[in-house]
Amino acid sequence: MPPRSRGTRPATGLSHAAILFLLALTLPARSHATSARPDGPQDTLPDQTPQRMVVDLTPAPGVTQRILVLAPPHPRATLVLLPGGTGDIGIARNGTLHHTQNFLLRMRTEWVAHGYAVIIPDALTHNSPQTHTSLQTHTSLRGTRSSPAYGELVVSLARYARTQHAGPVFLVGTSQGTIAAINGAARTSAGLIAGLVLTETVALPGHLSTETVFDAHPQNVRVPVLIIANQEDACPVASPRMATQVAQAMTHAPEVRLLSVSGGPEHAAKPCSSRSAHGYEGMETSVSRMILSWLRAHGA
Repeated sequence: MPPRSRGTRPATGLSHAAILFLLALTLPARSHATSARPDGPQDTLPDQTPQRMVVDLTPAPGVTQRILVLAPPHPRATLVLLPGGTGDIGIARNGTLHHTQNFLLRMRTEWVAHGYAVIIPDALTHNSPQTHTSLQTHTSLRGTRSSPAYGELVVSLARYARTQHAGPVFLVGTSQGTIAAINGAARTSAGLIAGLVLTETVALPGHLSTETVFDAHPQNVRVPVLIIANQEDACPVASPRMATQVAQAMTHAPEVRLLSVSGGPEHAAKPCSSRSAHGYEGMETSVSRMILSWLRAHGA
């Protein structure tokens, strides 16, 4: 591997809202444990999932962070899944999802079946129009995932995961979610997470959002990293040609493994969609095997 780049800028201090989020996790959170039958036609979550719990956290006054927790009886590790796009998943109180097309969401039940707990955060929602916070609470997370406040939010999700299960915690991001995953990993204290998985990293600015993984301080990541790049990915912001540069930016990671894959639909009408080569359409199982193999090799 060629010499690693050191061109990214250092991390900034915590925002007031980020500190509020850390404090909020010491307060009671509303949870909605359920075994109800899925109520949405897009949701394929089987009823036999051992645990399905919806938890509403409060990252700042008047702001709600809803998460979905899926877990087998004795999980070998917890995966914090950070999807791309706008981040708006639409988690209902009974644990069903309005949007399930993202690669990580399509894989959630398979990973639970392999013994992993998963935590899926939704987009933030506002409860009071008078609330002032640096955490943006629109339906879209575009342009916010590299912010200090959102990075600390991801850290706090990892902390929450450690309170629920004894095994190691991994951050797993895809597409725009790779920005959030790197941002969180760059801010974690030693020992909080065991590794970082990135699929189809956003390394080039786009017209919907100009932020990239290089804005998330990859030089501060200090855990093992797996990067998967699909050579057929035609999404302009996630060029597979940039994967090596992303790996080189992880200057303090003890290990960075870059895996190349090739597949997916040809000439997709929407090359950045979840049902394209960018979202591993038709190759989910093979990519999942790579991720699971790497997880097992790193303590999971």
